[in-house]
Amino acid sequence: MAGLFSKKSRKGKFQFVDLEGLSLQEGDTVMSLRYDLGECRIKNTEQGMVYESMANGEQVLYVKMIDAATGFQKVKKLES
Repeated sequence: MAGLFSKKSRKGKFQFVDLEGLSLQEGDTVMSLRYDLGECRIKNTEQGMVYESMANGEQVLYVKMIDAATGFQKVKKLES
């Protein structure tokens, strides 16, 4: 019973992938499924990876796009 409530290590579990499991990297174009960003480009900034809307320049940090159920990003990668 002692093992029921032990903390699980999350190191190495994060994967920067879209909802379909496709790998994401800086420069990729994606369709955001949150925050009405529309089509976005992934950029690396001092704060970390961000999604920058191509329509209005708004930026959202990648951690706000993580799907709680899967751990994947709530975006769909678009073909370049």
